[in-house]
Amino acid sequence: MLEYYAEIRIAHVAAAVASGSLFLLRGLLVQVGRPALALAPLPRYLSYAVDTGLLAAALALVSILPSAVFAGGWLAAKLALLPLYIALGWGALRAGTRARRLACFAGAILAFAGMYTIARAHSPLGPLAPFLAA
Repeated sequence: MLEYYAEIRIAHVAAAVASGSLFLLRGLLVQVGRPALALAPLPRYLSYAVDTGLLAAALALVSILPSAVFAGGWLAAKLALLPLYIALGWGALRAGTRARRLACFAGAILAFAGMYTIARAHSPLGPLAPFLAA
């Protein structure tokens, strides 16, 4: 299955970009006072579909790559941010007060950016890795 690595990786990256973009759009709709559009069935179910594809591609990558690829701890760091991103994303779309929704939205964007930079750098330090390496 290693021969499909490139295609699976492209699918994973595309799904990650689509998932983040869809969340950004839905979060902005909530922030500008249009939560009915953000929580409507179409964007909600589209989000489920994209995230399912993202998870499937991630599991395929983990299953076909040798474990040495993950030895640096970057995958664990990325996975540690995932529940935080999910919780903050839920709060950004559904929390009670406007201030809480805004704080959750900002936190979710930072968590997503952290996962992205960790994945790009293949280091738990993300973009700080070159500066903090000894």
